[in-house]
Amino acid sequence: MKFAVVVFPGSNCDRDMYYAAKEALGEEADMLWYKDANLDGYDAILIPGGFSYGDYLRCGAIASTSKVVEQLREKAEAGVPILGVCNGFQILVESGLLPGALMRNKNLKFMCHFEDLVVENNETIFTSNYEKGEVISIPIAHMEGNYYCDEETLASLRDNNQIVFTYKNNPNGSAADIAGVTNERGNVLGMMPHPERAVEAILNSADGLKLFQSMLKNWRETYVAGA
Repeated sequence: MKFAVVVFPGSNCDRDMYYAAKEALGEEADMLWYKDANLDGYDAILIPGGFSYGDYLRCGAIASTSKVVEQLREKAEAGVPILGVCNGFQILVESGLLPGALMRNKNLKFMCHFEDLVVENNETIFTSNYEKGEVISIPIAHMEGNYYCDEETLASLRDNNQIVFTYKNNPNGSAADIAGVTNERGNVLGMMPHPERAVEAILNSADGLKLFQSMLKNWRETYVAGA
């Protein structure tokens, strides 16, 4: 399986994403500068965290206007798995690939610590290696992680089973304790916690590795088993 890690000016979790795919998972991975990125030939796309364009205007707002986002839309439409974490989630929301918005944390402070997440949907490309209801420990590191959507959108997310992760103890004020959501098709996941920072026991948790293993399992079942 071959992963693309899209790097924007201000990305700072790109090497973490690369390490998770290349070293922890043991698959192919490339770091692609956003201006030169050609996403053809990749089996999955990773949008890392950080502060793209210094978080000016709104987090992810400027990055969402980049030409590479046009490719992201095409790949999403084609069913390619796309994972956006933290600032990557913000970029996906700003670009319209995921519903909702991300606002300042309710305490108006940057937070960086481990949080317990509940796996609400284990029937996605990204979560099939988890058990439904499983509680996992994943770190957060954000200032604007307060997920918001209107009641109509929230009802739609629930009806379509698009809420993938929730916080056990909501740290930032997110609507319905939401920590991660997918698009309706289920191939685009955005989440504020950082699974790529929880792929080995030495990092205090390896719970994030199952997410990447789920992506690999789906790829093997879809493309390798039928080859």
